[in-house]
Amino acid sequence: MSKRLLVAAVVAALAGAAHAQFQKPEDAVKYRQGAFTVMGAHFSRIGAMVQGRVPFDAKAAQENAALVVTLSKLPWAGFTPESEKVKSRTKPEAWKEMDKVRAGADKMMKAVADLEAATRTGNLDAVKKTFGDAAATCKACHDAYRE
Repeated sequence: MSKRLLVAAVVAALAGAAHAQFQKPEDAVKYRQGAFTVMGAHFSRIGAMVQGRVPFDAKAAQENAALVVTLSKLPWAGFTPESEKVKSRTKPEAWKEMDKVRAGADKMMKAVADLEAATRTGNLDAVKKTFGDAAATCKACHDAYRE
């Protein structure tokens, strides 16, 4: 199975789970954590290029950015009211400020869409700028709502 096909299968499985009710609150937590983990893996691949740890590959950057855009839409389904009491790295403040969390999610989804658009140009400088902007949205939420 090709790498792209495997990733597409994982994304499809995660997306399908988002539409189903979670059997247990723990399932919602596992779902959102899984979505964030896979998204972070693809985002980090672009980061390695931006930081010069690996050579810039415009095609690979674009493929990873496209996946990040898709994956960025998934975790939010796992923030169910029932999952609030399940031990996770989510700070209690997130549940009290879910409107701010959702606003941060919207900002992040826009930033990764901008990143994906920059990767289509093949211009590393454009990718660097938009990567930094996207990373800042992730950091802001982590700083405020992640233990």
